[in-house]
Parts: sequence; C-alpha cells; structure tokens
Amino acid sequence: MSLLVLIGLGLLAVLLIKLLIKPIGWAMKLFCHALIGFAALFLLNFFGSVIGISLELNWINAIITGVLGLPGVVLLLILQFVG
Repeated sequence: MSLLVLIGLGLLAVLLIKLLIKPIGWAMKLFCHALIGFAALFLLNFFGSVIGISLELNWINAIITGVLGLPGVVLLLILQFVG
C-alpha cells in the first residue's frame, strides 16, 4: 500500500474513534446504572419480603431504577399495584 492510503486509513480510524467515544461512554454509564439498579432491586426484594414488597428482577426494571433512583422504585411499585 502506498503511504497516502495508509495516512487516509489512519485519519479515518481516528475520526471513527472520535465519533464513537461519546456513545460508548453513554452506553457504559447506562450499564453501570443498570448494575446499581439490579443491586437496589435485589436489596428491595431481600428486605421487602418481610413486609410483602417485591419487584421482578429484570433489565428494564434495573435500568428504570438505575436511571431514576428512588423515584424509579416508587414508580415500579405503583405500576405493579395498579396493573
């Protein structure tokens, strides 16, 4: 390959990496929040079983809990009792 083609491929790679850093960062942040949500739901199910409160442990509930925090847990509990 010629030097010009290698330089072009290098610039293209740098551009793609630069474009993908922010979405990958958002995805990692969402994943970390979902893990925190899983932990919160696990603790809620563990300690809430004494008084009869429990939520299903799945990715959607974990993401809602991770992103919204305590209001997300309250929202999920309200939706569970309404639906």
